Amino acid sequence: MPADQPLRATPLNSVHCALRAKMVDFGGWDMPVQYSGIIDEHLAVRRSVGLFDVSHMGEIEIRGRQAADLTDFVTTNSVHKLKQGQAHYSGLLYGHGGFVDDILVHKVADDHFFLCVNASNQGKDFEHIRAQNHFDARVEFTSDQYSQLAIQGPKAQATLQKLTRVDLSAIKYYWFTDGEVCGTAARIAHTGYTGEDGFEIYAPPSEAVRLWNEVLRAGEEFGIKPCGLGARNTLRLEAKMALYGHEIDASISPLEADLGWIVKLDKGDFVGRAALLKQKESGLTRKLIGFEMRGRGIGRDGYEVFLDGAPVGWVTSGSPSPTLNKNIGLCYLPTERAQIGQSIQIMIRNQPVDAVTVETPFYKRAK
Repeated sequence: MPADQPLRATPLNSVHCALRAKMVDFGGWDMPVQYSGIIDEHLAVRRSVGLFDVSHMGEIEIRGRQAADLTDFVTTNSVHKLKQGQAHYSGLLYGHGGFVDDILVHKVADDHFFLCVNASNQGKDFEHIRAQNHFDARVEFTSDQYSQLAIQGPKAQATLQKLTRVDLSAIKYYWFTDGEVCGTAARIAHTGYTGEDGFEIYAPPSEAVRLWNEVLRAGEEFGIKPCGLGARNTLRLEAKMALYGHEIDASISPLEADLGWIVKLDKGDFVGRAALLKQKESGLTRKLIGFEMRGRGIGRDGYEVFLDGAPVGWVTSGSPSPTLNKNIGLCYLPTERAQIGQSIQIMIRNQPVDAVTVETPFYKRAK
């Protein structure tokens, strides 16, 4: 972002400042990285409930007679298998098979699909989808019409249920419904980016501050904490959820990123399918895998990974795990060496530090 261009702010910016959150430039947005502390916020989500402002995320809607056909053509997952009120995780790809973005697709109706996309990619995503629109469908950029709050943790449902007449227990994981929260129209989705149970609510920006305050009040008895991007990152890493610009980008395919489960090669043609078929036939040369540090140090994003004294890959994400009390991370390795139990070295301040590859996700909540 040019230095003279001001940071964008969510409708809750003044609330974050009033709570004395530590604010950072996140992809051109003025966002809270922490309030009481990353570990404190992280553990609140794992043990009870936390509240996140994710209003910087983007929304794109596809409507019309062939809305399903267009959505299916520009994404990797099988849109035609979605039922009304159901959502799934998917990818937008370039023709060469690399990621434009990773997204959530919600089926509102046969002729209406609601996409939640990453904040820094929303304009790019919109133009990409619009360029592929050779269907009887309309692509609408609707980010300014929504604020988004994420209520996450074992007590998320108990917290949110106080504020809505919608029976939250009836909404299955990765399903959603349109109803009311605190008397205002809202889309209530049983989704999240933390590895915990929880909900994401989409509501008018004008209602964001009131909803934020009401959720905090409703969660007081459970010790709810406002949470920033720092805890969001450590939570999603423990759950091995990809972050655009780290695990995935334009140079990485879903097959390499261990996201083959969101790619339905048998559904018919879609953008990037031919490249993925070719990659699958020729064999992958690299693969994403998790690791734990054995030596002292943290394998941070971008650090080189060594095998047998030679550089072979890089760390995509790495940090201490507040839940596991270990230093963990994700990295790319040559496919033939991307096996569980593989000894590797992470180059930390020009010194090789021992690590070992492990099964992921690092953390999985009890059902």
